[in-house]
Amino acid sequence: MAYQVGDQVPDLLGLDQDGKEVRRSDYPGKKIALYFYPKDLTSGCTAQACNLRDNYQELLDAGYQVIGVSADSAAQHKKFIDKNSLPFPLISDPEHKLLEAFGVWGEKSMYGRKYMGTFRTTFIISPEGTVERVILPKQIKTSAHAAQILNV
Repeated sequence: MAYQVGDQVPDLLGLDQDGKEVRRSDYPGKKIALYFYPKDLTSGCTAQACNLRDNYQELLDAGYQVIGVSADSAAQHKKFIDKNSLPFPLISDPEHKLLEAFGVWGEKSMYGRKYMGTFRTTFIISPEGTVERVILPKQIKTSAHAAQILNV
């Protein structure tokens, strides 16, 4: 099942890099930019995370909370956060529960090799918990992602 525009998402999203629960209700009145990405410390994912970091205050001022999600471990997320000074939480989903619920885990291919992985996708979730907008993998520009979220 993949969440689509208009669908209600659960309050509990997952556990962050510190093992703390991340809930929608932790951010009352905020839209959540829940962004799914393939892997910590890779070039495209670092470019995306750093673009969100560099524009984080603008996103907050516009009413957004950024939350990243990948299948990486909490320890790997901590390294990624520390190396890039990321100010937002990263949910660790090694069992792919959230990835599968949002329909972003599936078969990919690179250089003819097929493997399972995360499709880079961002869901904009309203303060009431419904999906307002989805930025699909082919639409995402890693080095300008904050502007895409802000829709400018």
